[in-house]
Amino acid sequence: MTRVLVLGAGFAGLWAAAGAARKLDETGRVERDVEILVVDRNPYHNIRVRNYEIELREVAIPLGEVLDPIGVKHVTAEVKTIDIAQKQVRIATRGCEEALAYDRIVVALGSELRRPSFARLSTNCFDVDTYTAAMQLNEHLAALSRRANTPGHSTVVVVGAGFTGIEVATEMPAKLRRALGTEDYRVILVDPNPVVGATIGEHARPVILEALSALRIETRLAADVAGMDSTSITLGSGEVIPTQTVVWCAGMRASRLLAALPGMHDRLGRIAVDQFMRAKDLTNVFAAGDAASSLVDDVHSTVMSCQFARPMGRFAGHNVIADLLGKPMLSLRIDWYVTVLDLGAWGALYTGGWDRRVISAGQEAKGVKQTINQKRIYPPRTGRSEDIFASAAPTVQRPPQYPGTST
Repeated sequence: MTRVLVLGAGFAGLWAAAGAARKLDETGRVERDVEILVVDRNPYHNIRVRNYEIELREVAIPLGEVLDPIGVKHVTAEVKTIDIAQKQVRIATRGCEEALAYDRIVVALGSELRRPSFARLSTNCFDVDTYTAAMQLNEHLAALSRRANTPGHSTVVVVGAGFTGIEVATEMPAKLRRALGTEDYRVILVDPNPVVGATIGEHARPVILEALSALRIETRLAADVAGMDSTSITLGSGEVIPTQTVVWCAGMRASRLLAALPGMHDRLGRIAVDQFMRAKDLTNVFAAGDAASSLVDDVHSTVMSCQFARPMGRFAGHNVIADLLGKPMLSLRIDWYVTVLDLGAWGALYTGGWDRRVISAGQEAKGVKQTINQKRIYPPRTGRSEDIFASAAPTVQRPPQYPGTST
């Protein structure tokens, strides 16, 4: 049997699998001719961009709910190695390793958080990189009320003032009020850059600073982390902040497995792909999402976000089957870019364009953010193959609507 292997079931991998199944169905081919197999370390699809939120009940969707109705097989296993020359992937599951051969492969292994060794070893350091990690953080916060009120008991330090760090920090007051039942807490945002949101741009930054001020979030800028232990974090300036909770949000990279693959990689370790999501200089390999870098408008490269991962996945899935069957492939082009940043109880920030000009802010933008997080980025959950196939079509959604526009 011919096999198309999809590595990863995040925003890119899930939609690559669905897009491949849709194209296969469209051509009249059936499962017994071509097998589409998804490999992921988890049996669920994580709505990862919601991991910072206070409520996580709806952020882990069983893979079978989406893949079974469209005939896509899936296995829960850890990807160990990818052998492009042998067209083989080694996986480990339940302590056993096995090799999976493939005819075509879609690499959608995503990205991972970079943490220094002292942060990985510290018992009070958390993150929201995965569903499991986000649950651990929320459980830790909920348990604070049962701990002795020692120094740093109600202080949370968030390291990294990029998109994720800002969303984690601005959601934290609500989490602490729920956990502690008091307004007596501190949230401190630490970043080595001299400004908050160094990559966000000058148009958006004043809005973010207004939200941080309204939420009583302190900042330590131009500040490196020198070390931490179970009771405190030490900055390069020598300042020691007592805390029992550090949330690390500083730095992302593509999956480390990609480093062993030949061909072009960017500074984040991503595979370079063409407009069809084919890996440059690699045969029979497609890539999408945070594992891949593509010029989407002849000028700008994709950024690590579900905004790009989902269409990249859909096109990769469509094209991997088209390539396999000798059919024409479709070129991905995205001519718009927006950022919708959650700012906790203050609201949200909606920007347009690569210069991130402010379109909407506050509670008005919050409604847009909630629509994106709770509806727009979800796969259909009806169990109907026609609904899933419709959502997997190789098209690019228009920008999310906000009040007063018709886009």
